Amino acid sequence: MVAVYAIFALAAGARAAVQIATKFDEAPLAYVLSAVAAVIYILATVALAMGGRTSRRIAFAALSVELAGVLIVGTLSLADSEAFPDATVWSGYGRGYGFVPLVLPIIGLWWLRRTGRAARAEATGR
Repeated sequence: MVAVYAIFALAAGARAAVQIATKFDEAPLAYVLSAVAAVIYILATVALAMGGRTSRRIAFAALSVELAGVLIVGTLSLADSEAFPDATVWSGYGRGYGFVPLVLPIIGLWWLRRTGRAARAEATGR
């Protein structure tokens, strides 16, 4: 899970950096949203890698924001394509990335829940 998030952080961050540096005036909303996605992926990567109680809470928040972002931006990009003249990581529910941005936070939230239960069970001796 951590490796996948790290790859997406790198991909989204590099894409956003190039777009912002070379053609920001063409689609500023799309490029800023890609940068926001990259920041969320970085935060999720670090929080998932650390694995402590507070880190798990941060990861849960990051993944929840990511899922909301994918759903909101995905819907808006389909409903008002003129507002998104260039794609973001989350446009069309992550279509440009094989829909991984849509599926990844769902799997991540499930993973956090499953591993959290296992950790609690181990701590209580069940």
